[in-house]
Amino acid sequence: MNARTANFLSATQEPNMNSAWRTGFLAWTLLLPLSPWAQPVQVVTETTPFVYLQDGKIAGPATEVLEKTLQLAGIKDYRLNMYPWARAYDMALNEPNVLIYLVARTPEREPKFQWVGEFLQIRYHLYKLRERANIHASNLDTARSYTIGVMRDDLRHQYLQQQGFTRLVMSAQTSENFAQLLKRKVDMVPLSEAGAEAQCRATSFDCAGLERVLSLDALTTGLYMAYSLATPPAVVQRTQAAFKQLKANGTVQRTMEAKASTGKAP
Repeated sequence: MNARTANFLSATQEPNMNSAWRTGFLAWTLLLPLSPWAQPVQVVTETTPFVYLQDGKIAGPATEVLEKTLQLAGIKDYRLNMYPWARAYDMALNEPNVLIYLVARTPEREPKFQWVGEFLQIRYHLYKLRERANIHASNLDTARSYTIGVMRDDLRHQYLQQQGFTRLVMSAQTSENFAQLLKRKVDMVPLSEAGAEAQCRATSFDCAGLERVLSLDALTTGLYMAYSLATPPAVVQRTQAAFKQLKANGTVQRTMEAKASTGKAP
């Protein structure tokens, strides 16, 4: 384990002896008034199985958890927008008062954001069209010979680049990336199981026509909401306290699991 990974693990695992103190402190922050000069929070996201447009509005289980969190935190002045991932991520990296969800928490990203809380764990796999029987990959070495569709600056794009993949075709949106697979312009795409099911529903494609080729075990990670570094600590602490309360009473898990199981995501 390298030093960066060790620091990441220690940051995400609270020592038992400090847990009660931290819980009390975060709850106390909810009682403090926000500064009257606080700037509006820009909330940014992308289309995922847990965030999607419904009747012209940004919806989905992750959005419901987000809105409940901000309501409990007393943060009423915020604007919610959906962008291609690269733009949303760039805003969260470089602009003040930006809250991004859902963003994977990795050792490389750890110092770049102020982390609020984890929605769920996610695991990615490489998928191909089942009819393409000539495509086989039992490990990363054999997978490198194929053309892989990815979203620009997404965790999967970054990971595959780090692993020496050079035949990467970049798209701005997950839907565009999946379309590349269906049109046979790429050989495989990395998706979560929920992501694959969502894309099948959105395109009216029978998921039986997809085949999981290889699990990307190193990409198993948590999906979080996080603030940009230039966001005032008081705003971050109130949001952390509210999310922690919703996590503790089971609201986060119930919302994510119940709404995801209804199949309403596109």
